[in-house]
Amino acid sequence: MPAKILILSRKPLAERPLHEWLPEVASGLVLITTPRAIQSISPDVLGRYLDIRTVPDYRSWAAEYVADAAARRHGVDLIVSSCEDDVLRCAQLRERHGLPGQDMRSALAYRDKLVMVTTTVGAGLAVPRSRAIAGPIDLLDFVADAGLPVVVKPRREAASIGVAILRSREELTAFLAGGAMPAVGGRADRWLAQEFIDAPFCHVDGIVAGGEVLHCWPSRYSGGNAESLASLSALSSRLLAPDDPATGVLRDFAAAVHRALPGCAFPMSFHLEAWLHAERGPILCEVACRTGGGRVADTYLRAFGPQLSRQNLRGQAGLPIGPSAPPGGPDRPRGWIMLPRGRGRFTPPGPCPVPGVGIDLDLAPGEISDGMAEVGDCAATALVEAGTCRELEDRITETTAWWSRECRWT
Repeated sequence: MPAKILILSRKPLAERPLHEWLPEVASGLVLITTPRAIQSISPDVLGRYLDIRTVPDYRSWAAEYVADAAARRHGVDLIVSSCEDDVLRCAQLRERHGLPGQDMRSALAYRDKLVMVTTTVGAGLAVPRSRAIAGPIDLLDFVADAGLPVVVKPRREAASIGVAILRSREELTAFLAGGAMPAVGGRADRWLAQEFIDAPFCHVDGIVAGGEVLHCWPSRYSGGNAESLASLSALSSRLLAPDDPATGVLRDFAAAVHRALPGCAFPMSFHLEAWLHAERGPILCEVACRTGGGRVADTYLRAFGPQLSRQNLRGQAGLPIGPSAPPGGPDRPRGWIMLPRGRGRFTPPGPCPVPGVGIDLDLAPGEISDGMAEVGDCAATALVEAGTCRELEDRITETTAWWSRECRWT
């Protein structure tokens, strides 16, 4: 009889077919998801699961309540997380039901940015100067110590939600007056202030198990995620070449970060972000135990073969994860672009004239948009490939300019 495995996943089953990714245990899968994620799935496919329970608001307490009841009802053997929202709730559920997998100590280190930077700096790794912010005086004291600009961020959010970059006294005053931080008596233990790092921004993606990186590869962003969100501008990324001096540095840094944090024996995907400072070397922004957003997984799949989200779920389910990425590097220069939502009625451009570019719309033509609430709120995304690294950079630049010029928001 297959193991009974509880999975929390808000992704559409058409995009993440769990019954196909975990066929050995499909009849024992208990899925907690949203009505939208299964609305286009046929009854015969849904019938392959042991149980499917939906919650209208995936980020609400209802998801944990329903998951706890399902775990108890079916006596599940494992609990699997699939996204940032699930890391802590799944760790709590595992401890509540006495199940193996990532525990709360590990989950907090990967989810709470204050715990993360405290742990990694204790291991001798570089992090931005940081301070927990419980109120406005703490922020003012940090600014007096670190100087402007500073970054204020929620300790447990993702996708640059709630991140503010304060570059001047006027912006600091506006932030304190704007009501973003809680009033007296509110939850004031959820904020972190950090020095602003002005350096190339990179990410490393791969699979980790037991604190050891099984495979990974670094990429370089076109800029900061928070800056892209604030300006409603495109964000792009490109895989680094094997002979790029930053490639080895970032891979070694990722390995050191995972060794410093309390790990999990089960294989999990990870997404690490770091600045590559000319004098200080790599400086950790954050690291998450889940697959990176944007088109990270698609680009990694095409460049190396492994599907990171599939490996993440199979690893946590105790199943073989499949092939590792080849150590020699990507098959060819590859990258991706997230093309932002504007405000108004969306009229997309015609076919992209840039070769080697595939565009996927996230908004339907004619749909009304209010802009971006998080960095992943795209009008469209693009996968880009080329023959050389220079050609790849040119194609990313040309595609971004074409989209900005031809897209309409009315």
